[in-house]
Amino acid sequence: MLPDLPGRGTGPAARRPRTAVLGTCLAVGIAVAAGLSGCSKFNAALGQQWATVSFKANTTQATVLQVRAACSHIPNVQAKPMPRQRDPQTVMYAVTYRTTNASDANIAQLEQCLQRFPSVAGIEFGDSGDDGG
Repeated sequence: MLPDLPGRGTGPAARRPRTAVLGTCLAVGIAVAAGLSGCSKFNAALGQQWATVSFKANTTQATVLQVRAACSHIPNVQAKPMPRQRDPQTVMYAVTYRTTNASDANIAQLEQCLQRFPSVAGIEFGDSGDDGG
């Protein structure tokens, strides 16, 4: 039998290194789990696609809201919620559609719908949260 050396026996001193190792392993496990959770959210954000509508100068808020409502019926194209604060500046940049699951035909329908309105200056397509939100 080996003599009871410091740190190798069965007393409290021998259990401290095991406790420290278990604590470290637990901390690393929690960090990895949190990191993976963050990665999944990040990956989900990367997969998002958007269509942001720009309007000509002096377009009224009412017209912007009319365009948003008129083109919100297209399958797989969802209008982003309007901002709570609705002043002319925020409304002018508030028409954004989520197009992540939209087909090419759905995108074409959206473009055709928007082209009916003379106040629409253009539409910009982006992904990964390019819409600023």
